[in-house]
Formats: sequence, C-alpha cells, structure tokens
Amino acid sequence: MRGETIRMVVGGCLLVTMMMIGFSPSVKDLLMSPTSLTIFEGEQLEWLETSSMLSQAITVSTKESKVAFEAMPTDDGYTKQTVTGVEEGTDEATIEVAGIPIKKLSIDTLPKMKVVPGGQSIGVKVNTDGVLVVGHHLIHSENGEKSPGELAGIRVGDRITKLNDKEIQHMDEVGDVVQAAGEGKKPLKVEIRRGDQTLVRELSPLKNKGESTFRMGLYIRDSAAGVGTLTFYDPVSKKYGALGHVISDVDTKKPIVVHDGQIIRSSVTSIDKGSNGDPGEKLASFSNQRNTLGTIEKNSSFGIFGTLTEKDLKNHVSDEALPVTLSNHVKEGPAKILTVVEGEKVEEFDIEIVSSVPQKQPATKGLVIKVTDPKLLNTTGGIVQGMSGSPIIQDGKLVGAVTHVFVNDPTSGYGCHISWMLEEAGITFDQSKAKAS
Repeated sequence: MRGETIRMVVGGCLLVTMMMIGFSPSVKDLLMSPTSLTIFEGEQLEWLETSSMLSQAITVSTKESKVAFEAMPTDDGYTKQTVTGVEEGTDEATIEVAGIPIKKLSIDTLPKMKVVPGGQSIGVKVNTDGVLVVGHHLIHSENGEKSPGELAGIRVGDRITKLNDKEIQHMDEVGDVVQAAGEGKKPLKVEIRRGDQTLVRELSPLKNKGESTFRMGLYIRDSAAGVGTLTFYDPVSKKYGALGHVISDVDTKKPIVVHDGQIIRSSVTSIDKGSNGDPGEKLASFSNQRNTLGTIEKNSSFGIFGTLTEKDLKNHVSDEALPVTLSNHVKEGPAKILTVVEGEKVEEFDIEIVSSVPQKQPATKGLVIKVTDPKLLNTTGGIVQGMSGSPIIQDGKLVGAVTHVFVNDPTSGYGCHISWMLEEAGITFDQSKAKAS
C-alpha cells in the first residue's frame, strides 16, 4: 500500500512538473521552432533561444553526425541553441527534454560557397538580340502621310530579327535591304519577336517626297548603355553578377533581350545628390578605349551576368572571397555596402537592414535597407542611380545587393538576396533545400 502511495505521489509530481514546463514560454518556443533548417558547411546558426533552466534539460542526438549542436549561455541569463554544419548532406536530430522526445529537426548542409565582393563602378554596353522597335514615324509620301511599319502591325517593343529571310543584328544591316525592296516595288518580309512569339509581317517601304531613300516608318535601336555597380564574381569560374535589377529600354520600358555586351571600367565624375521626389544619380565616364572587364551574356530581373576577362580585378577594400548566406539567415540590423562615389575608389559605407523577407522562390525586393553612413548621406543623399548592384555585407558574409531607391525617401531602398543572383550567374546550389526557418 505504501509503495502504491509513493508511486502516485511521484507520478503526480512528474505530471505537475510536465504541465509547468509545457506552459513555460521557452517550451512553447521549442515546440514552435522550425522542423527543418538549411545551413552551409562550416556555418553556425542559432535555431532557438531558451531559459538556462530548460537548456539543462535539453539533449540533442543526430543520426549521421553531419551537424553539431551547442548550447551557448548569454549575458542576460538565456541560452542560445546553435547548430553547425560539419559535413555536406542531410541529417536528422531528435530533441529531448528531460529524456522525453519533443520533436525532430531535419538539417540540410550545403557545400561551402564563397565569392569575391565587387563594388566597382562599371559602364554597361549591351547589344539587343535583333533591332528593337522604339517608335513609329510618318513618311510624307506622294500618297499622303503613312507609317508602313505601323500599318503592318509592327508594335513598339517588337524585335526585328530578319528582313527578307536575312538575319538582322545591327541597324546598319537594315538600310540596304529596305532600299532594295523599295526600288524593286516588292513587299518587305519582316520577321519579328514579340515576347515568346515569332511573327511575320509584310510592309511596303515608302520614301519622303523629294528623297531617294526608302524607309519603314519605324524608329529602331540596337544597343543601350549605362552605369552600374559590380556585385560579385566567382574566383574560379570568373562568372559575375551586377546591377541587381533588369536593364529596360528607356523608350519601351521593356526588358532588353541581350545578344551580347560588355562591362567596362567606369569613373564617377560627379554625383547628382538625391532628395525627396528625386533619387539622384552617379555621373560617370567610360569609353571603348577603357579596359573591358567582361562579357554580358544575360539580362534578368536580378541584373546582368557574364564572365570576367580581367585577370586581376580588385576593389582594395575586401579582395578575399567571402561566404554567402541564404535569405532566411539575413538579420535585421547593421550591415555595410561597397560602392564608388568618386573616381574609381571603392569605399565601405554603413547601412541598416530594416527588414529581410525569407524567400523560397526567386523574387526581387527581398531586403529593405537604409543608409546610415554620414559621409554617404552628405555626398549622395542616400541611394542614387548607378549604385544598383552595390554588394551588401553583414557579419563578414555577402548577403545581397542594392537594387532600388525609394523615390520619396532617397535614404532608403530595396535590395535583393544574393542567392538569386548566384543562381542567375550559374553559380548554383540546391535552393529547393533552402527551407524557411
């Protein structure tokens, strides 16, 4: 009888203890903590903060020993529960409290990845794939004012890729074909690309009264140029990323489909300082005679990408390769950007990451940042055009790139997470494993 009483008392005490533990904030945090994590090899990540009392009751065991868990006391009486990626692969941990299994945690450890941050001011020259239609114009012919191209249904934003089955890449290839069709009084067969569609249109070239040159009644362009900032490059493959946003045609406002192009050394000559309603811009010079840094092979929502041809490109601030991090590992708080405000000198400036959105799928504007550096604020007013692509560094890791400025607050703007730029550059890891924590 006495033994039965003792068992009941002990059981009751255990029940009360478990109920008290169950209602504690730390246990609730543990139960609500992520069931899966993704980290890089050698990276340490905090996955939970607990009371010191609960920490003493927590034990963690792993199946494969590909990760290592550690409890780290803090100055305010709490304990940070951390996990470190030891070896590439997937592991599963069992979390126990006072010997009772509470939950399981799956951890994917990705291979270590490092790239060299940029910050250099670059001139950007891109050649369109085909020639781009940027407008219509009227021809004052003997039979009235007409635009043959508009009458044929060719729209602004279309790309002309062939004329009478001849491939067209540059504007200077257009004139002779149009002239021959006009003089021969034959319709001109025009192949165009409109989005993902390939279409064929016919038009009859006309000439202005008193002129001998036949025209299509279209304004066309085959290239674009501008200024931006290099974000990173891979020291092994020499693949790079820059700008952090797509290059769009100034007239059509549509993304330019790139045939090829170059990035060139650029020197900032002056700054048009930003203010509310006016974001400002870097004014810079570059020419064909300046050193070509690399090729342009892709223009996407996350910037321009290609391969460096410059053998020894340095920013003289942070020339060593830095580890990169996933979107769900970026923290709100202090960070730095690398950019140029005078000449070709790359400098480091303080910013604040105001918010960071963990992203499972590619999306722009994953970061909101604010310039806090007094020198940069005094020089530029904040974020200006031409600063796009400036690398964002936090805790010794490359986390993103500056992309856009808030028009009504030039001290603040958007950034994109670095992982999406790496993927666009062809420097990949399995981001399907990058589960939000």
